[in-house]
Amino acid sequence: MVESTFSYLAEMAEKPAYWITTPPPGQSWRNTRGDHRVLRVENARALDPAPALDDAGFTLARHGTAVADLYDAAAVRSEYYREMERLVAGVTGATRVLAFDHNVRNRLRAERREDGAQGPVRFVHNDYTERSGPQRVRDLLGDEAEALLRHRVAVVNVWKPIRGPVQATPLAVCDARSIGADDFVLTDLRYADRTGEIQSLRFNPAHRWFYYPAQQADEALLLKCYDSERGVARFTAHSAFDDPTSPPDAPARESIEVRTLAFFAPAG
Repeated sequence: MVESTFSYLAEMAEKPAYWITTPPPGQSWRNTRGDHRVLRVENARALDPAPALDDAGFTLARHGTAVADLYDAAAVRSEYYREMERLVAGVTGATRVLAFDHNVRNRLRAERREDGAQGPVRFVHNDYTERSGPQRVRDLLGDEAEALLRHRVAVVNVWKPIRGPVQATPLAVCDARSIGADDFVLTDLRYADRTGEIQSLRFNPAHRWFYYPAQQADEALLLKCYDSERGVARFTAHSAFDDPTSPPDAPARESIEVRTLAFFAPAG
């Protein structure tokens, strides 16, 4: 167990919003303030039984990739996406999986504007909402979408180190069973040509945070970002954090995350 500071959303009257592309003249990048809390982050490796995706909203799976360079966006799309589709299908039992998007994170490469890399995200959030999850299906699958949405669909994010072990800014996940429905706050992500929607979180002392210390490059963390099914974990809050046990000269974290749509056959 370690302790670290997490940035939640401070209370506000208007809908929170962040600009992803450069905002128009006179507008700020965001209209939010952080609510910073020092919290315990427990070792998920010590949990028995191990966390399950439909219960806790996250789980760990082994995956060794055949892709030599995960900064090669073309290779990731042509090869790594197929690996992730097979991995998610195997873990969830989904009958069809579509990988559709990815990010690579490396603070140093992001500062040099190399390989499309971004830095770690240091605020508590979940990537999809009740509205934006189904909308992603419609955006990607057109005429098929409405038929697919009549049955269970989930958005599963697969987060994996590019190089391990991760020491600097690991990823923490909040047990979905510890999150109340009122803790989520719908939040706009604004682009030049569209507006997406994610969920920020209000602080709740009931939240239980976990991470996998020294996560290795063959350990894939699956996160449930949306699920149309009721009675299971549907959303999973997560955030990068500073591990106080990390050496001061620890290398910058390098990771890749792939978002997938998982479709399930109708029950019975």
